[in-house]
Amino acid sequence: MRVMKLNALAFVAALAPAPQAASAPAPAAATPAMQDLLDYVRDQKTTGFLLLRDGVVVVRRNWPTPADAAEFRAAFAYETNADGELLEDVASQQKSFVALLVAIAVDKGLVDVDRPVSSWIGDGWSKATPEQEAKIRLLDVLTMSSGLDASFAYAAPPGTTFLYNTPVYAVTKRVLAAASGQPLETLTRAWLTEPAGMADTAWRERPAALGDVGNPTGLVTSPRDLAKFGQLILDGGRAADGRRIVSEAQLEAMFARSAPNPSYGRLWWLNGGAYAVRAPAQRVDGPLIPPAPADVVAALGALDRKLYISPSLKLVVVRLGPAAPDKDFDSALWRKLNAALQ
Repeated sequence: MRVMKLNALAFVAALAPAPQAASAPAPAAATPAMQDLLDYVRDQKTTGFLLLRDGVVVVRRNWPTPADAAEFRAAFAYETNADGELLEDVASQQKSFVALLVAIAVDKGLVDVDRPVSSWIGDGWSKATPEQEAKIRLLDVLTMSSGLDASFAYAAPPGTTFLYNTPVYAVTKRVLAAASGQPLETLTRAWLTEPAGMADTAWRERPAALGDVGNPTGLVTSPRDLAKFGQLILDGGRAADGRRIVSEAQLEAMFARSAPNPSYGRLWWLNGGAYAVRAPAQRVDGPLIPPAPADVVAALGALDRKLYISPSLKLVVVRLGPAAPDKDFDSALWRKLNAALQ
């Protein structure tokens, strides 16, 4: 398989409209390697798994929620759609959706990521001093380098240190609402989900079980909608009907490696970096997912919710459900994917 070294320009250059389904039949799902992949994914407590290649569904599987997943059902699971897919609060995968909404806001002239956060939501939103807070740009929040800890206290100069921080990230939702003059749900629907045909995706107030994470609204969606989101990225920011949703320039900016962590862009994880800083701040030399193509970008959420996108393979991978028992799930999944897609 061809592997592409990722940088923002190369990623955008690799984005090309997917062929129509009629022009590229899906590979058979009954090969031994594909069956091995599906057996593995099922055994990892997966509820929904979907592969798109060249815009074609290679495989789609849904499994019942495991009997031992009561906490998952209480905190993350919602209804099923007409295809039998479980709708889930996809945890931190929502960050990548918000990153795209910020990119659209930039296209609309509503947002400049180099402006301080306080220019939209006012002073005193953090526990830093007024002088420190005034230096925190929206870009710093998008790259998890705001310099604030989870309590919003000052911990480092902005732009210098990768500190994965969900409560501070959630401020970007307030910025979007203030910049657009619209509620988050309204702008998400108008800018993204309706034009992209993502009928299952919406913001919802989280249950009490998630009330203390500093991010009270969850993005609830389905494997099908996550795959559409991934295909939108592969198609250079265009919806399936050809409508442009986001510019290629803003996709390029979204996937530019940040200085404090080469495995992170603007609320997206990036493979192929020299090292990765995961949450909490733990540096590991080498790429984020060694067996995966270097050009993979990923929207990752707690409990092993995965959206992988590889331009070189023209591939979208979705996995939802409770946490996988295999602690090496990312790498094991990609080793099996590599075998199944040969």
